[in-house]
Amino acid sequence: MATIQALAYVVAESTDPSKWKQFGEQVLGAATSSAPDGGMYLKMDERAFRIAVVKGAQDRYFASGWEVADATAFAETVAAIKQAGVAVEPGSPALRQARGVQDIATFSDPSGNRHELVWGYNGPKSPFVSPIGVSGFKTGALGAGHTVLPAMQSDATLKFFRETLGFGLSDIFDFRPAPNAPAMRIRFLYTPNGRHHSLALAEMPSPSGCVHIMVEVDSMTEVGLAHDRMQKHGIKLMATLGQHENDRMTSFYMLTPGNFALEYGWGGLVLDTKTHQTTQTKQVSIWGHDFSVGFR
Repeated sequence: MATIQALAYVVAESTDPSKWKQFGEQVLGAATSSAPDGGMYLKMDERAFRIAVVKGAQDRYFASGWEVADATAFAETVAAIKQAGVAVEPGSPALRQARGVQDIATFSDPSGNRHELVWGYNGPKSPFVSPIGVSGFKTGALGAGHTVLPAMQSDATLKFFRETLGFGLSDIFDFRPAPNAPAMRIRFLYTPNGRHHSLALAEMPSPSGCVHIMVEVDSMTEVGLAHDRMQKHGIKLMATLGQHENDRMTSFYMLTPGNFALEYGWGGLVLDTKTHQTTQTKQVSIWGHDFSVGFR
């Protein structure tokens, strides 16, 4: 079985990557720079980017970048994916350069979500300095944050991530949007780094290709300041401030230029992956998180 270490980065497609510059700098507090493929990088730690923006025909989520430990783990993971009957494409030299890695391969999961498998970050490294003074983002071994992807082929996709890619199941939630509505299954998955979930699979369609991504900051004060910046810059609120039941993250959600939401949070649980037993959440949040605002 393969072992994914972390969500290394996410990739957004944009008709105009410069749309992400103001959002990245003035709302998120990330630093930005030009990417070699004509896109844009959003920097949140010593690496060149944790969010990459590529130029394309749509404004949407493009791919999730998953990191393994070394060349051996990379080869074993590629073999495991192929053994599961999933096609894997080797990445081009240009793609390796754009992502700043030793090697890269791409594949799609059973629900059609695109993924990039990487090892050996060798891009630029420099201290993170926020253009607006954000103290820092919680990354490092925990990875970029988490991503929540649409998984209409729920059973097959969950099996793929658990049995082929080695993810653990941190939490189960059967979401009912209305009392008599059928349940939408959401499954939260962790990697050995212990972040409560680096991936969640949601049994719901998402035209943008992603339900939301999450970035975590160092303090609740930073969450509040970002909430003020969101309002100041007229960014659409997708869910009010609240605290989740399963990972205890205190956060709010806002719309990105990629037409998917971004959760900006603090205080997420880090699991002891050797002893964690799968939990079953009964409600989205302990308090707050009114998602209806995103539909107004």
